[in-house]
Amino acid sequence: MALEIRETFRVAAPVDRVWRFLMDPAEVASCMPGASLDEVVDARTFLGTVRIRLGAISASYKGRVRFDEVDDAGRTIRAVAEGRETGGGTAKGTLTSRLSALPDGSTEVIAEASVDLTGRVVQVGRGMIQGVSAQLFKEFVARVCAKLEMPVGELAAALPAGAPAPGEGDSIRLLPLVLNVLRNAIVRFFRRLLGRPVPGGPQGPSA
Repeated sequence: MALEIRETFRVAAPVDRVWRFLMDPAEVASCMPGASLDEVVDARTFLGTVRIRLGAISASYKGRVRFDEVDDAGRTIRAVAEGRETGGGTAKGTLTSRLSALPDGSTEVIAEASVDLTGRVVQVGRGMIQGVSAQLFKEFVARVCAKLEMPVGELAAALPAGAPAPGEGDSIRLLPLVLNVLRNAIVRFFRRLLGRPVPGGPQGPSA
């Protein structure tokens, strides 16, 4: 199953700080739900694991990520990733991230990914995977902003006592995300059925 993903988000931090963050695999992995960094092979090659759960389906992908292109002047990174699931499924893809400094001192990040999946995970269907991907991306962005928009000391103090740091020991729990995707789809359906406007969509017929 081939997927195309394009997302844009803003971080209230200088572009240089965001760039250093994206170039640090340990930092990025700490903000990715279910991801862990296993080994740094060299300055541009890394080994890691991503764990996911979807009801009775669980999968663990082990693979490699390599910075294929790094443009320091243009603040652009292109990463190539490939992984294999213990049950035989595979995941391959590329991710390009472009950073731009904004007039207010914050940073805009444009992320474009092309992913090809095989194995048990694709049983849930393309629409569900795309919806879940969007939810996961929102969680990733929230974690990135929490790290970069707060001083390190304040971030540690903000975590509940005994709580793991973001990304520490967790896995992608897809069931709550799937339920959220389904809930949003049902709400949109009934709003259209009743002629109520859908936020961000076309207006329904007037009463």
